[in-house]
Amino acid sequence: MKREEALQILDDYVQNDNLKRHMFAVEAAMRDYAMRMDGDPDLWGLAGLLHDFDWEIHPTLEKHPQAGAPILRERGVPVIVVECILSHADHTGVARETTMQKALYACDEITGLIIAVALIRPSRSLQDLSVKSVKKKWKDARFAANVDREAIEAACAALKVDLWEHVENVILSMRLIEAELGLKS
Repeated sequence: MKREEALQILDDYVQNDNLKRHMFAVEAAMRDYAMRMDGDPDLWGLAGLLHDFDWEIHPTLEKHPQAGAPILRERGVPVIVVECILSHADHTGVARETTMQKALYACDEITGLIIAVALIRPSRSLQDLSVKSVKKKWKDARFAANVDREAIEAACAALKVDLWEHVENVILSMRLIEAELGLKS
């Protein structure tokens, strides 16, 4: 499947620009990790780009992402990508066994925290965002309180990447698409 076809799925199912930006951020991080871990950047990128495509039509854990899986299959999304997307949610029962699955789980939550930190900075940019700035906000449980820090730590351990190295990797990957994320560059 080509990225253009995946973008059409987003256009068909996602109206919220912030949700699209989140998926673009996860896509960028996944492409970066694919290159770091000998994966296929296009395949890994598809998983990141499509992982939350059904959130607006299935906004509950009872349905997301498992109710979206048949739609993805019908649209020709590779099985490996559909399985990866299913594995990013603990409640689906799909184990995270592959490196791609572990990377998606690790990249999903952290992108939101990174964007939140960037948005409170005077520059509103990722270009000058440091790991130190993210680390400072990490310690404040009230900041971006919906970000599951324990899940991120566990995901990094499963991926065998140090938490702060992971934060740096994701910041660097997101810098490449800062304009698409609605941040100043």
